[in-house]
Amino acid sequence: MEHGNNASSETHFVEFRRKVRNSELLALGVTQLLRNIRFSGRLSVVVQNGTILKSGYEEGYFTRRDDTRLT
Repeated sequence: MEHGNNASSETHFVEFRRKVRNSELLALGVTQLLRNIRFSGRLSVVVQNGTILKSGYEEGYFTRRDDTRLT
């Protein structure tokens, strides 16, 4: 039975890596919100044992050439 759990865990981890590689970590609603506000920056999420412990953002991580910075 333990072999089945290892195979299942490996399958889940492979799917997780695929989503990271393809930039599919955020829900569609969040992705649309970021696009609507034209967010440029860095998002960070700290996860422990499958639970989000902390999240945050840094606006202006990337420079904007054509836009004035929102303050």
